[in-house]
Amino acid sequence: MPHSHRKPTPSTWSFRTQTRAGCFCCAPPRGAGTIHANDKNPLQTAADRSKSDLRLQDFKPRSMLRVPKNRIERPRFPVIDAHTHLTWSSKVRNGVSVGEDITVFARPEDLLPVMDRKGVRTLVNLTGGVGKGLEQSIALFDKAAPGRFITLTEPSYEHFPASNYPQLQADAIAHAHRVGARGLKLLKTLGLYLREQLDSGPLVAVDDQRFDPMWEVCAAYGMPVFMHVSDPEAFFLPTDEYNERYEELSKHPDWSFYGPEFPSNQELLAARDRVIARHPKTTFALMHVGNWAENLQAVADCLDRFPNTLVDISARIGELGRQPRTARRFLDCYQDRILFGTDAVPSPYGDDVPQQLFGDELYEIYYRFLETEDEYFDYAPADTPPQGRWSIYGLGLTDTVLRKIYHDNAARLFSLPP
Repeated sequence: MPHSHRKPTPSTWSFRTQTRAGCFCCAPPRGAGTIHANDKNPLQTAADRSKSDLRLQDFKPRSMLRVPKNRIERPRFPVIDAHTHLTWSSKVRNGVSVGEDITVFARPEDLLPVMDRKGVRTLVNLTGGVGKGLEQSIALFDKAAPGRFITLTEPSYEHFPASNYPQLQADAIAHAHRVGARGLKLLKTLGLYLREQLDSGPLVAVDDQRFDPMWEVCAAYGMPVFMHVSDPEAFFLPTDEYNERYEELSKHPDWSFYGPEFPSNQELLAARDRVIARHPKTTFALMHVGNWAENLQAVADCLDRFPNTLVDISARIGELGRQPRTARRFLDCYQDRILFGTDAVPSPYGDDVPQQLFGDELYEIYYRFLETEDEYFDYAPADTPPQGRWSIYGLGLTDTVLRKIYHDNAARLFSLPP
């Protein structure tokens, strides 16, 4: 029978009948009469002006999707969280840490119950400080609960203006290694805050050669360097109606690096790459998915170019989760060079950044993201998405990849027992 004369099936007929009558979303407004050529568009309605003054910060839509929701209370494998902040420098001058005093965000007895509930074997405290502050951090965490905490040191920027700074810094790393530090953490201080006279004069570039002895000493002692260079690309653009991080930057205006006084995102990353190229024996762990989670191809190019690099996923599941197919391919491809991290900060210090607030809910979101194929869920425990107004999708990684990201890659990096 010719196609045009086929008798519709019941299901087809039902759909066609509904279409002829006007489907619900396309039906003309109730009360509309016969449409004439000069009549107004029946789909055009007058705006409700009483609804036009809702502020963006008060807009908290709830998804109407009915899709599976899986709560993952414990991970499939033990977890090493390679990116947390349990202490911080007590004195900061315009973004530059000075002195040896530290502020302790939490104590082991506050953290261990959450770690035990959530299957977290070890927390890595990146900002352990320098000198006596570093020794205090190691005594408070590493020695009090062996195997559960690892502490890293930081550059001694206070001495940067000294003519013999390169040697002073190399000696500080040697001291840190002797007292038990397991690596070096670089905040975005270098490249965005540190200036020739600490907080005045020209910015000091990431690839300034005065730091070369520091990188080399880290290589000599087998201490990985955890680098936070740059920030989300949107932080280097105007905070205007086109910026997808408008709300975040409005709440944290000091996070914006837009303007001629700062290098661009690409300039910072290029300087970082020059450091990595100059020091092939040093292992560099590039924080926040290499600080360019919005451009995974660029991160892949960096990993391909430099075999002495790894990346972590800390505070970037909001970026990875909105590109789940690309992100899964990336994690599968580089499964041996990905570290699990959350950038966790205990309360009350982390209360203002819910995507980093240490606790059960934070870990459950990460586990859900990595282990399930759930769709369109929150990437942070907050009423309003704190980094951008979108939701994320789970990656559903295989056990092989999960084990490496959760545990094995970090265990190998820090020479921990299996």
